[in-house]
Amino acid sequence: MESAPVLLESKSSPINLLNEMHQLRLLGHLCDVTVSVEYQGVRAEFAAHKAVLAATSKFFKEVFLNEKAVDGPRSNVFLNEVQVADFASFLEFVYTARVEVEEDRVQRMLEIAEKLKCLDLSETCFQLKKQMLESVLLELQNFSESQNSEEESAAHPNVLPEPRAVVGAERDLPDSPATPLEVPAAKSKEKM
Repeated sequence: MESAPVLLESKSSPINLLNEMHQLRLLGHLCDVTVSVEYQGVRAEFAAHKAVLAATSKFFKEVFLNEKAVDGPRSNVFLNEVQVADFASFLEFVYTARVEVEEDRVQRMLEIAEKLKCLDLSETCFQLKKQMLESVLLELQNFSESQNSEEESAAHPNVLPEPRAVVGAERDLPDSPATPLEVPAAKSKEKM
């Protein structure tokens, strides 16, 4: 009698695999490609694994799969117009599925994700930019509402000012602070 098949699935295996690949890269073990990046005269080289780069970036996948057999496997890839800090953050993201960057670098990370065709990083940057925009809009809405409430309280004070008696000389001065209620009363006195 055959038993029913069961599913053996590890929740920690993907995380463990990423962590192990990241440690191998940091130690320089089993790396089979060097990526050289240069931006405005600043240049750096990064050791990495083709399989990880190809699995996370369509750009690298195309580069590695289109290698000519005559040239042999490519061990160097050159990227110009990519900042060193941005590529380092890109590598950290593809090896760990997370990276911490300054808010003003999120747009640059989105640009490198699009250049290297890394959908996971693009989506992550897009979601973060959306959250940042929603946060700014919420702050603007709160500010606008507080301004409106301040204007309303200024326009409709709870205590009305005491009416002033208009004296003859005051009435003729153009700068006298007469309220609209005082002007008709003054005019009606003049007509009498």
